[in-house]
Amino acid sequence: MTTTTTPVVRGLPVVGNAVAMAKDPAQFFVDCYREHGPVFRVRVLGREHPVIAGPEAAEFLGTKEGRDCLRSKEFWSGLVEEYGATRTLPGEDGASHKELRDIMRRGYSREAIADRLDEVVAITDRNLDRTWTPGATVPVLRSMQELVTDQLGELLTGASRPEYVADIRRATMYILNVLVTRQRPRIVLRDPRYRRAKARVAELADKMIEDRKRPGGRPAVLIDDLLRAHRERPSAMPASDLAISVTGPYVAGLDTVANTIASFVYAVLKHPEVLARVQAEADELFARETLTEKDLRSLPAIRGALMETMRLYPIAVVQMRTATRDFTFQGHRISAGENLYVGTSVPHFLDEFFPDPMRFDIDRYEKPRAEHMQAGAYSPYGRGQHVCLGKTLADVQMMVTMARMFHRLDLRLDPPGYVLARKTTPTPGPALSFRVKVAGFRH
Repeated sequence: MTTTTTPVVRGLPVVGNAVAMAKDPAQFFVDCYREHGPVFRVRVLGREHPVIAGPEAAEFLGTKEGRDCLRSKEFWSGLVEEYGATRTLPGEDGASHKELRDIMRRGYSREAIADRLDEVVAITDRNLDRTWTPGATVPVLRSMQELVTDQLGELLTGASRPEYVADIRRATMYILNVLVTRQRPRIVLRDPRYRRAKARVAELADKMIEDRKRPGGRPAVLIDDLLRAHRERPSAMPASDLAISVTGPYVAGLDTVANTIASFVYAVLKHPEVLARVQAEADELFARETLTEKDLRSLPAIRGALMETMRLYPIAVVQMRTATRDFTFQGHRISAGENLYVGTSVPHFLDEFFPDPMRFDIDRYEKPRAEHMQAGAYSPYGRGQHVCLGKTLADVQMMVTMARMFHRLDLRLDPPGYVLARKTTPTPGPALSFRVKVAGFRH
């Protein structure tokens, strides 16, 4: 079969494309796609990597060929090794991945949170009452990380662990930066601050497991299912894998959810017409005596604002895979063993899918437009067999949290004309410097 010569993206000596990728990864891959098409190569610190991007790549991940040709094990092996485990969900493929996914599916599902919405509201309220007081200027991302840690602890593992918040946050940041995205060298793991945080998270895992062995306590579907699998099928969930599995919600959800809802806060406050619609829906939602999952299905402004936030401010810019065998994609040869990037978020910024793509337009997702339904167009939670297991749970969590925040608080950008500064490590999101002013309580 005749193959096409794959273009190599121009870059700097030695570092190659590393600087441009780190500065704005989403824009970098979009620019490369527009110039070179769906297949190109990048150079990062002396190593060359193929990139497949755009709707073609997003669709490819969902095909049998895509599943057979690509695996994710190599990118998660460092985490598994660091924590003395045998495997972790995002690092497995095929039958092993399905086995773990089946064990955890119920705990990460929409149903795990659907009848606990009042708890989501109560956790949100106690965090708002503690930090978001009238007159305060609040660091949004840090506050959202604390809120999300509180929610995940109570909803997925059975207990809030505020005394471990700083340790969870620090360990998660090191794990993502060094062991997953590999934007920092492994020597960083010798940092005493990380070693202390890692030990504290291990202590937390032990406490969580011991607590669930006692009768009573609050519901904790995920950890209960993990412990049941350990008892009934220890080969599928050995003792060595319990710690990484029970603390997995923090690694999977802390930075991703916190970045998304912090971006939501900015985007809504930046657009007064959207703010008014979000507030009106939130006020109507909480005028009800009880909150049910069904109530969330009729919130087009809040849902649209969340979906548009995930489109414009994606946290899953690319997915990283290793080629299991030689294969050809769009006429370009990729060799077995090559580590490649899959640019699934590229279509988020293409006019042919989302007209005027840089405009924050929350009505894109309602019929008849439904722009996100075009093949390969919208991938906020990744694609293929590794699409985020907790995506439906996260949708509910984020919608309720944002509805409650905008129902209760009168917020302003600080300063009023602020333009969002962004970070790219360990995952893209608002910079820690992003703050808002609490003008007062609305309710």
